[in-house]
Amino acid sequence: MTYSISRQATLPELANAVATTTEQIKRLGADDQLALLWFAYKQLGRSMTPAAPGAARLEFAQGLLDEFKAMSREQQMTAMRNLVNRVNNPISRAYGILSTNTKLAFWFVLSELMVEGTVIPVPDAYIMSPDALRAFKALENLEFNQQITVFRNVVAPMGFDPFA
Repeated sequence: MTYSISRQATLPELANAVATTTEQIKRLGADDQLALLWFAYKQLGRSMTPAAPGAARLEFAQGLLDEFKAMSREQQMTAMRNLVNRVNNPISRAYGILSTNTKLAFWFVLSELMVEGTVIPVPDAYIMSPDALRAFKALENLEFNQQITVFRNVVAPMGFDPFA
């Protein structure tokens, strides 16, 4: 279901669509969450993520991004899975203390690094699970601001916040 101004969806309907889609994504395993983030970045025309770097203090994430660039592909994959799974390690702690907007920008830049080949992308042959495909379709049906909200909701709890 696509929400538009002409439909005049109520605020509770819009909030429910965001909450439902967020929960669908959070219930996925790490690899499906990573794949969904990747396919959303690629297939939704990058339209939902360029706003993120402007709203964030990316300099706070630059050291973390540099660490990813220096890792082997296997280490990069492990580090991304660890972020999703909230593993308590130095990378996840460094990510965990970032602001939500900086976390969103981090994933945007990480996706850009995947496109350029510096960071391992999801393999072209990767097939998302049926649950991941349903979550992706739900995400596609949301409006731009709702998509951004879902992404914020998904990436904010990733990593490990030692102060939480």
